[in-house]
Amino acid sequence: MSATVQRGFSFEQTIPYDTPESLDDLHGPTSGIIRVRPHINTSPDPVFDLADLGQQWSLYSAVVRDGLPSEQAAILDRGMLLTLWVDLNLPVRCRAIWEGKFPELAELSRTKAS
Repeated sequence: MSATVQRGFSFEQTIPYDTPESLDDLHGPTSGIIRVRPHINTSPDPVFDLADLGQQWSLYSAVVRDGLPSEQAAILDRGMLLTLWVDLNLPVRCRAIWEGKFPELAELSRTKAS
């Protein structure tokens, strides 16, 4: 039995990106060390220090992209997300889903593009 892949199929279009219900649900820490589960980061020791801007960026990119809503709420902080949003490393569709649900994120992207 063989499967046929339709022309124009993109695996990226099948990834289920999750979001919290509201940005107000994001009540994660703004300092300290954060350890994430393997589906968010597969490194041997997935630990991030929020005192390091590069690690904030890596953590937030990974949790927005791969975290479950409950993990997003526990790990992400609303204010920190808004600060980092335009620079996060996200697939186009992931960013579009988040910006479609949360207009203030879309506005931040529009402002940066101007």
